[in-house]
Order: sequence, then C-alpha cells, then structure tokens
Amino acid sequence: MKIIGLTGGIGSGKTTVARMFEELGVPVYYADDEAKKLNDTSETIKTGLTNLLGNELYKEGKLDRKKLAEIIFSDKKILEKVNQIIHPEVAAHFKEWVSRQKSPYVLKEAAILFESGSYQFCDAVILVTAPEEERILRVMQRDNVTREQVMARMRNQWPEEQKKALADYIIENLHQTETLIKVKNLHILLDADC
Repeated sequence: MKIIGLTGGIGSGKTTVARMFEELGVPVYYADDEAKKLNDTSETIKTGLTNLLGNELYKEGKLDRKKLAEIIFSDKKILEKVNQIIHPEVAAHFKEWVSRQKSPYVLKEAAILFESGSYQFCDAVILVTAPEEERILRVMQRDNVTREQVMARMRNQWPEEQKKALADYIIENLHQTETLIKVKNLHILLDADC
C-alpha cells in the first residue's frame, strides 16, 4: 500500500481536495484533526505541553487551542518544541491507522507535511495551491480572523515555491468543478500505479 501525502498552505483547500479523494473511496488520514484529538487524550502530549507551557494550557482536560495558537504563532522556537511533543504521537497513530486500511493507496492530509519532515515517509506528495490573496480571504472568512493573524500563520509555513520543488503532483484549487476533474484524473493515475 502506498502512502500519498496531501498538503498545501493555509487556505489552499487541501481538506476540500482530501474530501474529493475520500468520495472516490480513498482512505484519508486527517493529521491535523487527529492531532487535535490526541492533544486532549494522549497523556504523553498533555504532560509534554504542560511541562513546557504550564498547567493553564488545559481547562477541564481539554487543550486551550486559542491560547496555544497565540503562543506558538509568535515564537518559532516554542512552535518547534510543541511539534517535537505532538508529531511523534501523531506518527505512531498514523502507522497504526495505515495497518487497518485495505486500499491500494491512502492519503495523509497534513498542513505542515514538508515542514515536519514527514513527507519523507510518503511515496509521493500532492500539493494543493491557490493564489495567496485568495488563500488569505478564505481563511479570514472561514476562521473569522484578521489579515494579520492569517499572515502570522503563513509565516510559519514554507513558501509555496519551496513546497512545489518537492511535490510530485500539484493541484491548483480555484474552481471546484475543475479541481474535481483534476482529482479524478490523479486518482486514476495513482490507482493504476499501485
């Protein structure tokens, strides 16, 4: 079974593209969603984060995501330390998830697939792109945040050109109908390659 990474900058529409693959019967592991769940359930992560950032990070057993975001998006060193706590747990969870799949290939959807280095464990990587201004507007609308907040998040991700250099496939996601056609064509190609 092949592992295909799926990534893209914030607001590119990588989750939309992942859902299109899912509708075609491809198992998709949403790494960011699973990390959020593990942040609340993994004792290893809870202990690591509270040791690093203090007990007030958790309220009634749940991670205060807004507080964590404020801390990590303003301090790259803390962001790296937080990732070192969370990523090994997500990687182990993903490995266990893959062992239960019965498909020619699976997708691992992750925002920072390149930045975390986990792309190296994928057989190929799909990069979802969209023009920067479009991405900014999408995130402002989706998350009800300011342009400055979106830009701060973007600064913690690699530039598009750096990702393009490592990607095996690129899907520009501007119009959903065109994107779906690209996804279907790529699915046929990936399925035949497995």
